[in-house]
Amino acid sequence: MPRTYRIEQYEIHCQAYNVTGDDEADAIARLLLGEGDPIDNSLEFINVADDHGMPIDEHRDLADRLFDRGLIHSDDRVIPSIRSIEKIGDEDE
Repeated sequence: MPRTYRIEQYEIHCQAYNVTGDDEADAIARLLLGEGDPIDNSLEFINVADDHGMPIDEHRDLADRLFDRGLIHSDDRVIPSIRSIEKIGDEDE
């Protein structure tokens, strides 16, 4: 019977900021210190972050089932891009 799951996926996004500074290096330093003002509606999806994920060593059974489906490889160290998965209900609930 189908179930519903909540899955968190790592993604790479780009956010634009307005930052004042004496030069480019100063502006970057200020942004990295949290001094930038985000520009509304500038968040842009770039890509799924496959380099991050749930450690296979901690989720061996799930990793084996994904391997059997050809979704991960034997040399992977993480389940690519997946931060967490949680069962939140059954279809008939």
